[in-house]
Parts: sequence; C-alpha cells; structure tokens
Amino acid sequence: MVRPALFPALLALPLLAQPALDRHVGFPGFNAFPLKGSVTPSGNHPYFAVMVAGSGPTDRDWSNPLIPLSSHGGRDFAAWLQAQGVGSLRYDKRFIGSKDPKLDVSLDAQVGDIRAALKAARDLPEAKGKKLLLVGHSEGALLSLLAAGEADAVLLLALPGASMGRTILAQVKGQLDAAQAPEAVTQANLQFLEAALDALRRDRPLPPAGDQVAPGVARLAASLAVPATRSFVKDTLDLDPWTLAQRLAVPCAVAWGDRDIQTRKPDGVPPGFKGAVIEIPEANHLFKRETRARAGLTGPDAISAYGDGAPLADLAPLAAWLKTLK
Repeated sequence: MVRPALFPALLALPLLAQPALDRHVGFPGFNAFPLKGSVTPSGNHPYFAVMVAGSGPTDRDWSNPLIPLSSHGGRDFAAWLQAQGVGSLRYDKRFIGSKDPKLDVSLDAQVGDIRAALKAARDLPEAKGKKLLLVGHSEGALLSLLAAGEADAVLLLALPGASMGRTILAQVKGQLDAAQAPEAVTQANLQFLEAALDALRRDRPLPPAGDQVAPGVARLAASLAVPATRSFVKDTLDLDPWTLAQRLAVPCAVAWGDRDIQTRKPDGVPPGFKGAVIEIPEANHLFKRETRARAGLTGPDAISAYGDGAPLADLAPLAAWLKTLK
C-alpha cells in the first residue's frame, strides 16, 4: 500500500493550527461499526467535505506512526478548506487504535465506511442545505472512487496514477534510482517484488528474498502479506483508478504536488476523463511546501517536509476549482 513520503519551514503557523471550533463526533460505519471523527464548521460555500485518509495506520488528521515527527496534514487541509468556506468531516479508519486481529478491514468494509461517512455528513447541522464534496487522499482517493456515486463532487488528492501494484513497483524503483543502486540490484529487487505481488494475487506464500533484495523491500512485501489485511491488499492491487474515474457523473478534480515522490501526475490522462487535472507547484505528498528538486529526494530526505512546522503549498489552483462548484 502507498506509504506517505516527506521538510521543515518557518511560517504559516495560523494555517497549521488545529481549527479551534472542531468538534468530535461518532457515527456508525459499515455493519454498524463505531467510527470516530472531527467536524470543522462550514462557511458560505455551497459544499461540505468528507475527507478520506491515505493508506496504512493513517488517522483522521493524516498522522501516521510510520512518520517519525508530528504531522497532521489532514487537519491542516481541513483548516485550509474552512478558509475557503468549506466545512468538513474527517474520520479515523476502522482499524485505528484497534488490537482485534479479527476486525473486518476488507475492501467492502472500508468503502462501506466512506459511504457511511457521507450519510452521516448529510445529517450534520454544519452540512445542512449543502452538497457533499468527497475528498480522498492517496489510497483514500482510490477508495473514494468506489463510493463517489453517493457524493455531489469529488476531489482526488495524490491519486495513484496507476493500479496500486504498478504504483508500488514504481515507488520502489524510484527509491532505488535515487539511491543510485547498481542495475543488477535494482532488477533483483523489482523481480522479487513482482513475484511477491503475484503470490498475493494467487493466495500463495511469498517467495524467498535473495541476497540482493534490500531489507526494506523484503519488509514491504511482508507487510503487504500480513494475514489481517491480505484480502484488502489483494482486492485493491489491480484496481485501475482511471477506469473508475472515467465513470464519474459528478464534477471532479484530480490534483498532485509536483514534488511528490510517492504518487506523481501521470504523463497522460485518458481522454475519457472529463474532470480537472491540477498540478500544484512546490507541493509534496501532503501538499506541504517543498522547495527542493524532486530528483534525488528519498523518503528519509523528504520526511522533514511532512511536519506540523511545514506550511501548506500555494493551493490557489484548488481554491479556483472549488469556486466552480455550484
């Protein structure tokens, strides 16, 4: 699954602070599973947003224990939306804080939770009289496409430009290239990872990792094969985001940061996609400001730009798109 990537800064603290008027809510998710969320009040925009976080143990604020610094990009984005007049509901995924190995984290359950969040949002006083904007980030953007028919508009942030399987391979190759790994080492790692993904598709054991396979790549494969989430990985591995996006019957925008080392704007977007395509200059995976060139950035290098001290990038193109929603 896509893991968020990562730069400190000195300004924009008001935008980065938690909205003072956030309130906590609970609502039933898929099969009545209790979900927890935060509501940011609305302004005068005709839409209210439901935000869906990215992959792994990423909570409603887009905080992730795999990121070794305080990082709440989702909370920051909710504050930015509020500044545009758009209130929002963001929620913790069902497995956040859970130690239940039998918890249902299937694709059906997680997409069902998105539908439940949209239903809950329609009943919020902050959303009274408003249309719903579904905002998905990274893997959350992909999953949002499966529930988009129940929203009135869709904003897909850092949408994987290809299936999750192809995206994972591209991310690993990018990291190996940035580390200037020898070609033979790169090929050995990619061949192992392709074999591991094929084993997941076929419900077979993972292949052994050879001597040239990097420990991080072996750990990645093992994390994808964890029994509790293996079925979810299998069901999402080959979902084509553009096949889904071309079916949308509501206004849609897809946005990427041009310094994002995890999910990049593809070279071409299928002509059947009729939505807006936006690239934000000097923005990373969390749409925080990143002034360094993308070439050569590794995950550890980029991590500092995900912190709470980093300001959001200039999101004026997103603000302009929001103004087109009626």
